[in-house]
Amino acid sequence: MHSTEREQHILDLLKQTGFVSFRQLDREIDASPATLRRDLERLSQEGVITRVRGGAKLLEGALENGSEQTRLMGVPFVDNVARRIAEKRAIGQAAAAQCVPNEGIMIDGGSTTLQMCPHLKGLNLQVLTNSLHIVGALLPQAGTRVNVPGGAVFREQNIILAAAGDDSMPKFYGPKLFMGAASVGPQGPMQADIILVAAERRLIERADEVILLVDSTKFEEPSGNVVCDLGEVTTLITDTGISDAHARFVEAAGVKLVTVEPLD
Repeated sequence: MHSTEREQHILDLLKQTGFVSFRQLDREIDASPATLRRDLERLSQEGVITRVRGGAKLLEGALENGSEQTRLMGVPFVDNVARRIAEKRAIGQAAAAQCVPNEGIMIDGGSTTLQMCPHLKGLNLQVLTNSLHIVGALLPQAGTRVNVPGGAVFREQNIILAAAGDDSMPKFYGPKLFMGAASVGPQGPMQADIILVAAERRLIERADEVILLVDSTKFEEPSGNVVCDLGEVTTLITDTGISDAHARFVEAAGVKLVTVEPLD
């Protein structure tokens, strides 16, 4: 079980009564006591819980007014953006090559989709994105028009997401959606946080084509909340490090697989 899954499980238990004992965590979560203590310490430092004798207590108002409104489960953007950058640059370039001049597209926030931006210059696209990083990268391009949805800003990922059930997305049609994922398995692309899943589902419902951008490490330990069936993805772009076994299940789902060499 990944740390994001463990943290979510801990929070789910805390929501029930406001307190969880260490004994209960040890019984219900498949992790060592040392790992669970590190999870509790991390949540404590983030202002979600407080450590008490024998367990942990949910801080009053933490989930309503603080943590879950500004923080998502998963790796913060700043920690992820420089990982496997050569692969991400190649994937971004290949994704941009899928775009047609003057069309409308949607780009979901992520460190790999961000790498599309330099290659969109001169295409005069209209772009809907929920990523402030992507907005910043596209604004200097005079011919690129940028649209953003309404919602709250999640600082660690620097993205804008609406609350569940609130569809404040502009009435925008972009036939192609470019999106990333925390991991990919035969079940489909996955994210650590259900808030991201809901937001991406709203984008998928508007798209004719779903183009998934992931480096080959995202196939290694698939886990999380499934965003959509793998068969709903039209094209998957990854690097040449993808294994034959992973390539087979992608193609078996009817997905067009594009592999690229990392860029220096």
